Amino acid sequence: MLPTPATQPHLSVEEYIDGELHSEIRHEYVDGQVYAMGGASRSHGLIVNALAFALTPAARSKRCQLFISDMKVRLNIADQSVFYYPDLLLSCDPADREPYFCSRPCLIVEVLSESTERIDRREKLLAYQTLPSVQEYILVAQDVRRVEIYRRANNWQAEYTDSGEIRLDCLDASVTLDAIYTDLELS
Repeated sequence: MLPTPATQPHLSVEEYIDGELHSEIRHEYVDGQVYAMGGASRSHGLIVNALAFALTPAARSKRCQLFISDMKVRLNIADQSVFYYPDLLLSCDPADREPYFCSRPCLIVEVLSESTERIDRREKLLAYQTLPSVQEYILVAQDVRRVEIYRRANNWQAEYTDSGEIRLDCLDASVTLDAIYTDLELS
């Protein structure tokens, strides 16, 4: 059984980062409290890999850094430190080169699952909007072909698509839904 926030000791950012270096389990961090992360499904992994494969050429051509699942994003919200592990994170800022986290990503992607969807749609959507560098936040369904895009340029209004391609302003590139779902057989 995981400890509840009320029974966990308050960890400093330094203690959290050091603990993550030695832990076999990844944890997200919200104002001194840590929350263990569960494993991902096969579909989840295939979608993240396909997206990374599709975006890597554009990311490299722009000298951006693309990370899958193991790079944290650091946020400071109302004087509280927060660290999340997005499924995919793209940073194009050459000054955003901390060894264990990014603080100026331009694109963040989360693949939805039953256990994380509520947090991805509310808490993380609002949190990521506080990062001035974030241009797009993308939610990808894994049980149907459906992608939601939230763009700063569109005042964070949801855009939905289930076919064609999605434009990524951060990379000045597009990715097709066929590429995202290439390894899955969905109806």
